[in-house]
Amino acid sequence: MSNDPVLSHEAAGSHEQAGGHLNSLAKAASAYLRSAMHQPVEWQEWGAAAFEKAQAEDKPILLDIGAVWCHWCHVMDRESYENSLTAKIINDHFVAVKVDRDERPDVDTRYQAAVSAISGQGGWPLTAFLTPDGKPYFGGTYFPPADQHGRPGFQRVLLTMAEAFQNRRDEVNESAGSVMAAIEHNESFMGRSGNPGPELVAKIVASALKQFDARSGGFGSQPKFPHSGAIDLLLDVASRVSSAGPEDVSAAAKNAAMVTLQKMSKGGIYDHLAGGFHRYSVDEQWVVPHFEKMAYDNSELLKNYVHAFQTFVEPDAARVAREMILWIDEWLSDREHGGFYASQDADFSLEDDGDYFTWTLEEAAAVLTAPELAVASAYYDIGEIGDMHHNPAKNVLHVRGTLEGVAKANGITFEVAKDRLATAKAQLYAARLKRPTPYVDKTIYVGWNGMMVSAYLEAGRVLDIPVVRAFALKSLDRVLAEAWEPKVGLAHVVAYGEKGGAGARVAGILDDYVFLGHAALDAWEMTGEMRYYSAAMALMESALVKFYDPMGCAFFDTEAAVDGEVRLGALVTRRKPLQDSPTPAGNPVGAALLLRLEALNGREDYAVKALETLETFAGVVEHFGLYAASYGLALQRMVLRAVQVCVIGDDAAARRLEAVALARYAVNKSVIRLRKDQLGALPPSLAETLPHLPGLKGEGSFAVVCSGNGCLPPVSSVDELIEAMSKAL
Repeated sequence: MSNDPVLSHEAAGSHEQAGGHLNSLAKAASAYLRSAMHQPVEWQEWGAAAFEKAQAEDKPILLDIGAVWCHWCHVMDRESYENSLTAKIINDHFVAVKVDRDERPDVDTRYQAAVSAISGQGGWPLTAFLTPDGKPYFGGTYFPPADQHGRPGFQRVLLTMAEAFQNRRDEVNESAGSVMAAIEHNESFMGRSGNPGPELVAKIVASALKQFDARSGGFGSQPKFPHSGAIDLLLDVASRVSSAGPEDVSAAAKNAAMVTLQKMSKGGIYDHLAGGFHRYSVDEQWVVPHFEKMAYDNSELLKNYVHAFQTFVEPDAARVAREMILWIDEWLSDREHGGFYASQDADFSLEDDGDYFTWTLEEAAAVLTAPELAVASAYYDIGEIGDMHHNPAKNVLHVRGTLEGVAKANGITFEVAKDRLATAKAQLYAARLKRPTPYVDKTIYVGWNGMMVSAYLEAGRVLDIPVVRAFALKSLDRVLAEAWEPKVGLAHVVAYGEKGGAGARVAGILDDYVFLGHAALDAWEMTGEMRYYSAAMALMESALVKFYDPMGCAFFDTEAAVDGEVRLGALVTRRKPLQDSPTPAGNPVGAALLLRLEALNGREDYAVKALETLETFAGVVEHFGLYAASYGLALQRMVLRAVQVCVIGDDAAARRLEAVALARYAVNKSVIRLRKDQLGALPPSLAETLPHLPGLKGEGSFAVVCSGNGCLPPVSSVDELIEAMSKAL
């Protein structure tokens, strides 16, 4: 079974239409940029050369920001950027710059804010018109090739924007100035408030519960996104009746989290044949997704399902987690070298529109026996009339009823139905693998790898899958070896997936440092190897130097400019990320890393900076509701003291103690596994207490529960450990 997908038309670029023409993107490393190298538009990469060209020729810049997995980016490429007349207008009047939003999130976030200020909307493709120095004066997202449905055609927009720049320069500059002011205001919002506490956590939880859709799961109406941070916050609250407030809040949190996880895993947003989740659903019932699959969605959802299993021992949550791992292993993993790939596209071509993932009843009947089809069609709702607008015969596989009900309706036992469904799944997947396969972007990004390593370490421990733990460590070792230079810092990209391009080094952003720092700390907790703790410390120290604002507190998302460095365009503005969109925001994740490290090293300055970071946003954060879930988790970590459950030993008894220690998810709990010979090399706070406890010198394995500056006496039985944990948590 191969996981080398056929390169899609869009990813490869269209040789036929462009007659072998190559623009400067042929030298790019990004898959998205290389997909446009045959277009007749004379694209430039984002960089000083493009801005110098615009200034020298006194031309505005046309900025296109998109991604290789973005369907509408490919549509606009074909309709407009592969059109010779449109390309001539662009080449005559503009300097065209194309940006991969995954490669340059720093550029994307700023121009998203600009276009949102101009048009009230954002997303991809992002189309912006800039002055030669990079200030946006107009923008939008997708523009159709011709006037339609009240929207101006792209050629008309291009000519209008060119004319405005040539003949109404004062208006253009005034507009650009006001948009830049809006970006700066939008990206530097702060509402400093002293002493953020449990009441603020409760408000964020209440906001999530208020938006919970009790009928279909999830939050709000369509389109529906998973909101993994909110699910984790609800699971944390659900696991601790005593400290979360009233018991009904705990019960409501459990219901909202578990119903959402169940409904998503039964919906079409979940890939029932291969595992893994698509990016979001266009409807409230999770039936029809946007079919692209992202590393960052699957890493955070994997954690959700693992945490649900940890706390409520729900077997279905473990099943989904295991299936997700199988899909990630097969499609998003560099098995040879370590590392996780970025994404899988939604479609093979523009004519595809999810056809790879969907089925007509006739297609299913062609690969299944009649008894298999009877079970699979009933269970996965495969009928004559399907779910897709472009082809109503196409069905998105989703679960409507129960397998017990299907068995009864077919007059067979549950076991027979179960066997037929398993066979049908295997047959359908084998048939699907013969279809042209949507493109996999094999770029390895540091931040997303940090998230995935953490997810794999948690899943590998809780579900007791040694190969998953081993691959997580292999991947972490690769990222640290190839992207981290202590004297220089982190790069944003470990390796590009495309052959042929050579990418200039892209500096790591705040997310890269803090996600990788958490992954390194997770690896230390699992292995006891001090090199991982040291890596987490080094990453945090570097992040504080490069990103922390000593005057205004909290973290900027990009490094401070060095002496003499000129920032291009909107990169002159610095922002302090608070909102999860969709990945967890850098500031709360950074505060959480400071708190985890402070619990191990007693560094008061870390605790102070974590508090300052959370205080910086405390006055505004409740207005972000669901989108501030990562802040809620970080604040919960600060409000509740850190609890470390240290399991010391290397035998079956130690594994039993570790399994008990891992039961029940709590954001402030960490489970640390150590061999007795590792007690001589520990982080400072543990080194002061752990090796000196009475009873550690005896035979056999022990567990020790530590909190604050002290530890409870060592215990060696499962019952004693449960009692000690209940006291601490």
